[in-house]
Amino acid sequence: MTSPKLAIQTDLGRMYCRQVGGEAIVPSITTVISMDRLDLSGWAGYMAAKALSDDHRLVHAVGDRRQLRSLIRDAAGAAEAYRDSAAARGDRVHNYAEQRALRALDLEHDLEAAQAALEANNELGFARHFDQWWDDYNVQPIAAEVTVWNHSVGYAGTIDLVAQIGGRICLVDYKTKNTDRDGFVKRPDDKVIMQLAAACKAEEQVADAERGAWKEWGYGTDTMLLAVALGETGSRTFMAPPPALPDYWSKFYALRRDWEAAFKIAQSRASLVEITPPAQ
Repeated sequence: MTSPKLAIQTDLGRMYCRQVGGEAIVPSITTVISMDRLDLSGWAGYMAAKALSDDHRLVHAVGDRRQLRSLIRDAAGAAEAYRDSAAARGDRVHNYAEQRALRALDLEHDLEAAQAALEANNELGFARHFDQWWDDYNVQPIAAEVTVWNHSVGYAGTIDLVAQIGGRICLVDYKTKNTDRDGFVKRPDDKVIMQLAAACKAEEQVADAERGAWKEWGYGTDTMLLAVALGETGSRTFMAPPPALPDYWSKFYALRRDWEAAFKIAQSRASLVEITPPAQ
């Protein structure tokens, strides 16, 4: 996961502060959405079983309980290792996309280093298809990696790209995805609609993170919300349907209240209190 300047990782997820070095006071958009937890136990079990069955040491460990226990311990962390690897890959792809936008804006960038990081991990396909997407959609960037804030509800987040595409102002979120067995880049989860709806409802955007200077957010109306799935074999672009945005926003608002309750409980350290029998 990328780390914007104003974001801080806490025990209750990523939070944002108003300036570099300040106190973290609101949750990130993705932290709020994470309150809508999925049951991944089945996937984690599958990943562990697959890791064990693919382990070349398994043949020699059969019949040796000590070796087998060691292999099982390694396999048990397969889901976590996969998640961390995917997150690191996502960071590299997002960084390349950001540097590409900064170059187009004639701002300081290090596109060569971002490309080298992808090449070192055999991931240049992501860069190639991102560049193709950029050209096909004739992207005219306005800002990259924009941190925004909503005071009314209490959250902040960072938008991958604000750009003009096809004559419309667009908020763009990149999702790095694998390719399915038919050769198509997998589509993003529909939760990205909630993420984009929350970004659209921002009230401010950061002007200077070091000084803590902010300005009014100017892209919340008549804005197209896009999720771009980036893969090694291609890209796919999806639009968040406008009629669905109020419902996704309502769900985000409810999840924000859930997060606040969890935050207050964690702060108060509230737990069951044991009591003795009443006096006779």
